[in-house]
Amino acid sequence: MTTLYGRTWTRDELLQQVGRIEQIAGVRAGEISDGAGRGMRTLDVYTGGGLTFRVLPDRALDIGSCRFNDIPIAWESPAGEVHPAFYQPDGVGWLHTFGGGLLATCGLDQFGSPGDDGGESFGLHGRIGTTPARDVFMRGDWVGEQYHIEISGVVDQARLFGENLRMTRRIRTTLGSSQLTINDTVTNIGFQPQPHMILYHFNFGFPLMSPETTLELPVTETHPRDADAEAGIADWSRFQAPTAGYREQVFLHDLSEGRAQLHNPSLGLNVELLWEHRSLPHLFEWKMMGQGAYVCGIEPANSSAIGGRTAARTSGDLRILKSGESRDYALTLRVNQL
Repeated sequence: MTTLYGRTWTRDELLQQVGRIEQIAGVRAGEISDGAGRGMRTLDVYTGGGLTFRVLPDRALDIGSCRFNDIPIAWESPAGEVHPAFYQPDGVGWLHTFGGGLLATCGLDQFGSPGDDGGESFGLHGRIGTTPARDVFMRGDWVGEQYHIEISGVVDQARLFGENLRMTRRIRTTLGSSQLTINDTVTNIGFQPQPHMILYHFNFGFPLMSPETTLELPVTETHPRDADAEAGIADWSRFQAPTAGYREQVFLHDLSEGRAQLHNPSLGLNVELLWEHRSLPHLFEWKMMGQGAYVCGIEPANSSAIGGRTAARTSGDLRILKSGESRDYALTLRVNQL
């Protein structure tokens, strides 16, 4: 059964109303034809339940724009949608191709600040998010009384004499749904042990973000990244209007479970992010209340070291994948109309 347009429908009842199910839900494949994103593939998903989002196969199957009942949920950066060919690996060059969007995956062997480790230089947040996926597959099909929509693909981060990591990603939703689920498996397909760092950089913006919005987390302890965050630690769960000269604040939250909620009473929206706490035990909050950079980042991660791979190794929080070893990650975004 499917709840849609204020009532519940059987599969047969719905199919009697339309010539094609794509009239109400599905995936539209396209390509950006202009600007810095020219040539980049797009997969636009619409559920019929008010949720729409854009999957970007040439950027690791990350998710760009996201709306609910035409209300923007995701923040988009000044860079916009940028083709991965423009990626700058050194220092903070990552920011030149960071389009924001609902999800920017960071890793697979580095996230956080740039630095050196083992004689190699690593840029901000790693390179997986600017690596195109292959074997991209999209489908919609009935499973009993429910219509499922799925996108999947494989993203390889590999080089000679270096890492050989593979991420298999699957993004799923259903007809009439206001939620999506991401399932990733990261495997070391090389023959040597390999450092593995991953961070899921979810970016929420206006109008979901406002001075009325609150962030709810099952916090057991909060750690500020630096003096700027220390100054704002009492207000990590509350937000303000865009502010001139605002300096970003980053907090590491210890949680009892993998759950975060952004609540906006004026819009009547509650956006919930859920993930497996066992595999992603750390949560970073990126609070940026600047003019034109008005965003809250909710960022589950497998390491507590936002200082990058060097910091992770020094603190003893650098995950290592043995040859043939895999890690599974699962996250769900749910939008609730109150």
